[in-house]
Amino acid sequence: MPVNKLITARQCTLFLALSLCAGSILAQPPHARGQAGHHQYQNTHNHSSSRVVIEEAVIRTILRDNHMYVGQVDSLPPGIRKNLARGKPLPPGIARQLDSRLVTQLPHYPGYDWRRVGRDLVLIAVTTAVVEAILDNVF
Repeated sequence: MPVNKLITARQCTLFLALSLCAGSILAQPPHARGQAGHHQYQNTHNHSSSRVVIEEAVIRTILRDNHMYVGQVDSLPPGIRKNLARGKPLPPGIARQLDSRLVTQLPHYPGYDWRRVGRDLVLIAVTTAVVEAILDNVF
């Protein structure tokens, strides 16, 4: 067998083997490609699970000290109260905006707004209206 054809056959076999290996590595999910890829994969998927840390005692003190900005508060009917839950969209028509003088006293969380729902204070996501936190019976 001539040398040129032998080298070509070896090169072809080597190229095919490397192509198969590279294809299987690229087909793996990012977390299987080593520590750097794994870390990056985790960071892109943990944003939705990050939670806002609420200091309830501080907020209750702010509300107690600024009660004059709250106004009349009515309890929610039990059926509607049952639908109010963390991680679910806020039921339409039950939330009331807070007085701006009170809002400026409360902690600010980017992307979230405070609302009064019956006797509760609720933190909701601005874009989705999903309830992030509920502080029961603060009003």
